[in-house]
Amino acid sequence: MFVSERRERSVDTVDLELDRLISRRASTDTQTTADELEPGYLESVRLHHEKIRQRNRWEWVRFFDRMAESHARIAQDYERRAEELCTDERKRA
Repeated sequence: MFVSERRERSVDTVDLELDRLISRRASTDTQTTADELEPGYLESVRLHHEKIRQRNRWEWVRFFDRMAESHARIAQDYERRAEELCTDERKRA
């Protein structure tokens, strides 16, 4: 058996296995679970997702607040350095 024939067989085997897994996954995706049939399930999912969105939103707010503080400190440092340079130049003149 040549190497190319082995590769073709292994590719065919992989293709068949992938097709089987995809088909099995597709059949389970369309089935409703017992949890989904319970009253309030969809509302519970919606609330959970809203909670996650809200938490992420606050994390972004905190991130940008920290960035603004950091940039303000850097700007103050640059202003201080510029003032020192101007003062040094005045002393030399």
